[in-house]
Amino acid sequence: MSDTQSTESTGTKSAGKKVVVFDYGFGNVRSAERALARVGADVEITRDYEKAMNADGLLVPGVGAFSACMEGLKKARGEWIIGRRLAGGRPVMGICVGMQILFARGIEHGVETEGLDEWPGDVTPLKAPVVPHMGWNTVRSPEDSRLFAGVDPEARFYFVHSYAAHDWSLEVTNARIRPPRVTWATHGEPFVAAVENGALWATQFHPEKSGDAGAQLLTNWIETL
Repeated sequence: MSDTQSTESTGTKSAGKKVVVFDYGFGNVRSAERALARVGADVEITRDYEKAMNADGLLVPGVGAFSACMEGLKKARGEWIIGRRLAGGRPVMGICVGMQILFARGIEHGVETEGLDEWPGDVTPLKAPVVPHMGWNTVRSPEDSRLFAGVDPEARFYFVHSYAAHDWSLEVTNARIRPPRVTWATHGEPFVAAVENGALWATQFHPEKSGDAGAQLLTNWIETL
């Protein structure tokens, strides 16, 4: 599928959805803005509280150190905004370190930093022959994934990271609640590559830099808003 075809087919489905890319100083906000606009979303980059709270979807990017991202997020009241949105079932999506900070803790160079604790578990260094994990990689998504619907199972996504969550321990016992869908990838060892958990979705890779496959993922998320 060409870029033109992808833009036309996905943009129509996503038109009219208001998405805020949360600008707290740590993230490729312009890349995210362009990728979301490509698939037809009405996008704004801001840290304004009212706009972030009232948008159909909130995208939280993240690059750099876990501790620095958490510090920046708190200065922008981001942890409170994310918590309030999720309490009301309002969609939030994290990307790269924006996904990592959703876990309970980040451990970098022996220093522990508290995350948002939306999910239990630690983000720890990758154990692989080459670190950082930089480049294209396949993932293993559940068959009933909504995030990866319509995506070729052999599609590759763009990763840039040295840390990851290596375990998933959150379980949902309420039969009326859809259990989390966890996608995995491997670089030296398995790690969590994406999560779909109610209103909270996230990817360790960069969908905004992953071509047509990434555009389809963003479209799938926007269609749930």
